[in-house]
Amino acid sequence: MFRTKINNLINLMLLALFAFLLPATPGLAQVRPLYTPGFNATNSGVLPAPGFTYMNYFQYYSFDKVKDRQGDTITDDLDAGIFIDINVFMYVTKYKILGGNLALVAGLPFANSSISLADQPVVGLAGFSESFYQPFLLGWHKERFDINTGYAFFANTGKSGAGYWGNALTFGDTFYLTKNKAISFSSYQLLEFHTENKDTGITPGTAFNLDYSLMMFLPLQKEEKALMQVGLVGYDQWQVSDDGGSRPRPVLSNVHYKDHAIGFAVNFLLPPKGVSVGMKYFKEYGAEATVEGQNIQISAAVTF
Repeated sequence: MFRTKINNLINLMLLALFAFLLPATPGLAQVRPLYTPGFNATNSGVLPAPGFTYMNYFQYYSFDKVKDRQGDTITDDLDAGIFIDINVFMYVTKYKILGGNLALVAGLPFANSSISLADQPVVGLAGFSESFYQPFLLGWHKERFDINTGYAFFANTGKSGAGYWGNALTFGDTFYLTKNKAISFSSYQLLEFHTENKDTGITPGTAFNLDYSLMMFLPLQKEEKALMQVGLVGYDQWQVSDDGGSRPRPVLSNVHYKDHAIGFAVNFLLPPKGVSVGMKYFKEYGAEATVEGQNIQISAAVTF
């Protein structure tokens, strides 16, 4: 269970682009929330077994359209690409609170990104990005479902930081639709609140993030020593409150972004060894007041 932030990179990259577009498109303000969409789409409620888990998470985001507040395309000449490599560290303790295992999570992302418009380079960024910390996460394992909930924050670290911090409340669930747990439905919700950007005087509005999936396990070896999991995944993001702060923008403060995506996922697991690898693909649609594109997420994890 980890969620990190790369969307500050999107926000920063597009500032240069919007410098050209904003005179004609006053409906664009904050571009995306802090949470990386789709990160927790599969097995959202499941915590690893007690112990230390390391995950390396690679993501490639590409965007080719900018949408206005009505969802109309402003330009399709955008070519934005973001490569992210995240080192994720999780420790699930045997200590329990209200029957749930206590877990701690940290994520350190490194990014390389570029953006061009009509084949002309606009801006590029590289280096340490926004870091993520979850000092409190509780997970419960039941016969027909797994759930977890907690508090997390995004720290404004690295030269590609967004200029503000974020606080988040999280809830993940996985429901097993068959007795043998072969088919499951998962969802993950994150509500994020932002602090003021000291440089701009703007506090971005609250955002709600939803990931979800419908997955099926298929045994690859006897006694389930090797498993493959396949299924459908998706995500939605909404800005649910106006921008604020000490220097709000009256024209743009009530412009709310939203985006949606659908795709598929494949995971391979070796339960006896505590090893898993996975891939997710998402195609975005129905975006408003933000960019629209696609993303690929590849992960590998081991629990000690």
